[in-house]
Amino acid sequence: MSANIPAATAGSSTPRRKSPLRKLLKDPQAVITAGLLLVIVLLGVLSPLLTSHGPNQASLNAINADPGKAGYLLGGDQSGRDIFSRLLHSINTSMIAGLIGTSVSLTIGVTAGLVGGYFGRRVRTVTDWVFNLIMTFPGLLLLIVLMPLTGGDYRATMLIFGVLSSTGIFRLVRNLVVGVKNELFVDAARVSGLTNLRILGRHVLFVIRGPIIIATAFLMGSSISLQSGLAFLGLGANTVPSFGLMISEGFVNLYEKPMQFIWPSLLLGVINASFVLLGNSLRDALDRGRPKAAKITTPARPRTVKSTASADDSPARHLLTVEDLAIAYPSPSGELREVVSGVSLSLDAGETLGLVGESGSGKTQTAFALLGVLPPDAVVTRGSIRLDGRELLGLSEGELRALRGTSVAYVPQEPMSNLDPSFTVGSQLMEGLRASEQMSRQAARAHVLALLDRVGIPDPKRTFDSYPHQISGGMAQRVLIAGAVASSPKLLIADEPTTALDVTVQAEILDLLRDLQRQLNMAVLLVTHNFGVVADSCSRVAVMQRGEVVEVGKTGEIFGTPRHPYTRMLLDSILDESGLRTDPPGGPVEVAASTTEVLEEKAS
Repeated sequence: MSANIPAATAGSSTPRRKSPLRKLLKDPQAVITAGLLLVIVLLGVLSPLLTSHGPNQASLNAINADPGKAGYLLGGDQSGRDIFSRLLHSINTSMIAGLIGTSVSLTIGVTAGLVGGYFGRRVRTVTDWVFNLIMTFPGLLLLIVLMPLTGGDYRATMLIFGVLSSTGIFRLVRNLVVGVKNELFVDAARVSGLTNLRILGRHVLFVIRGPIIIATAFLMGSSISLQSGLAFLGLGANTVPSFGLMISEGFVNLYEKPMQFIWPSLLLGVINASFVLLGNSLRDALDRGRPKAAKITTPARPRTVKSTASADDSPARHLLTVEDLAIAYPSPSGELREVVSGVSLSLDAGETLGLVGESGSGKTQTAFALLGVLPPDAVVTRGSIRLDGRELLGLSEGELRALRGTSVAYVPQEPMSNLDPSFTVGSQLMEGLRASEQMSRQAARAHVLALLDRVGIPDPKRTFDSYPHQISGGMAQRVLIAGAVASSPKLLIADEPTTALDVTVQAEILDLLRDLQRQLNMAVLLVTHNFGVVADSCSRVAVMQRGEVVEVGKTGEIFGTPRHPYTRMLLDSILDESGLRTDPPGGPVEVAASTTEVLEEKAS
């Protein structure tokens, strides 16, 4: 039955995702506000052609002139200047002020927010301290005090305002990045060998763009309002036309000619409201949402000690050799507590080693140590990890990045959470391939299509153009496997590759891994707690308990004559058609009690 599922999926008509532009064109709010802003900006740009008087050109005959007087469409102010001309030129002043303030604030705030949110605790502490310091400055008072230094030039004033207002953008971006960097698709991009700059620009920034856009719209309106407010207070050059200056002059003449006050106030309000409403529409059009996914660790380089292997060791007999690996985490008291202790493993090309054990036994921590993606507070206290004779412990992030996706690859669990929902399947596979193999776009596309066909996807072109939500879980797992083997790695680490898949699809995925292993002569480290998967796929087994490898042997020997009591306990816990549970009804109570003890121990 499962064989028919991919074919049916390929044959059905999958609804294409609407582009943001189409969504905006169907949104009346976006169309109206964008249209208003476009007309207003065009009026400002064409002001020399639309008016016959300069903004500061005065005439005694035009003092407080009524609207419609020859050459004065909206009349004249109390100084005899053309109100219509001053309004159009005030648009240019406001737009320039808004662009300067917004661009400076976004450049500083977004850059610092991405860096402070993505990287480790030390970088975050420094960026937080700097922006907390900036927040202590009284913004408006500082702008007024610095007015003599700026010479009343509103452009210099808005430059300073951009620096002061960047704190809000920084906090917004930093908090968003802290949440997004925990997504599994960010880990998948990192393991595939992408640089931090590319991950931040393509995956992280792209996902958080919605809140930044709405903040940009508010900031644009705030910048325009601030410049107008300073001009209203008389802080600036009187020769520069501005909404604030016109409102101030109209306020003085309010009882005699109230329209001189209403025209600039109305236009300023329309501009600010249009920016805010357009920002809301843009956010709704661009924000497609993303799945919430749990994450085991955060991507950062762990601290390591010197390897116990000497620099002049002879080339390793095995493709992968792990010797006496120990990983520790600091406790609340500051002491290091080992979660992986003395792990030693070996793996040859073309061999599959099953790493089994119950949850919390240290399987994934060991796998992440091989990839170099342990959490920032992890400490590798001792040991050696050699891949094809090269020591991995102590390598820089750049050196590890060159190995990921090429020499060592990773197939994660939860396939749907490891694909970025904002991009098509093909673009994500091409990105990792181009980063590791330096291929052209056309060559990468052809290679990815061939890979999708190789992993058993019936319609590679359709899957290439699909978004993750448009394919099934089994197909998503095939996509991740295709990405992992794209560069023909020497070692493939598969972490629970059949989790959340039905039995039939599990068998297909395991068959696929075996076929690819034979074709590429890969070594496969299969992390699992499913003994059925181990019996089906692994030539050797390593059993982990409480961070230690308690038994290693051939699969048949482990299943037939297990030596360690923990291994026997795991095998005895497997249910089959001839076994019945004999534990007393009080079992769950005992489990709950033991869980409470663990929680109390962690709390202490």
